[in-house]
Amino acid sequence: MGGRGSSSGISDKGRKYGSEYNTVLKSGNIKFVKANSRDSESLFETMTPGRVYVTVGGNDLLRITYYDKKNMRTKQIDLDHAHEKMKPHTHHGYRHKERDSDKGSANLTPDERKMVDRVNRIWYNYLNNKQ
Repeated sequence: MGGRGSSSGISDKGRKYGSEYNTVLKSGNIKFVKANSRDSESLFETMTPGRVYVTVGGNDLLRITYYDKKNMRTKQIDLDHAHEKMKPHTHHGYRHKERDSDKGSANLTPDERKMVDRVNRIWYNYLNNKQ
């Protein structure tokens, strides 16, 4: 998990694959992860086809990142901040705004809203049962 090194095992910055994030919770094909430091690279690739990662900070959900069958990032739903008055919003492509509209992001589709609801339900059940 992390950087651009899922296929080689080493990121382009020389960091070992899986060393930048740790898993907090797993539910089916969804993994909730937390960065080990502020310097952690963004999640661009995975070793699990079709994986969905949810990045958390403390108890807050920050983003949901989708990956394709070739293990490459396809889109990211930002949950923690607004973009063009949209919160949450989606960015498309491997790079953050690669295939976005002129606004730089998009409103959520019905399927993306369902995923946000699902992720929230899983996360808050986890937090409530942890106490």
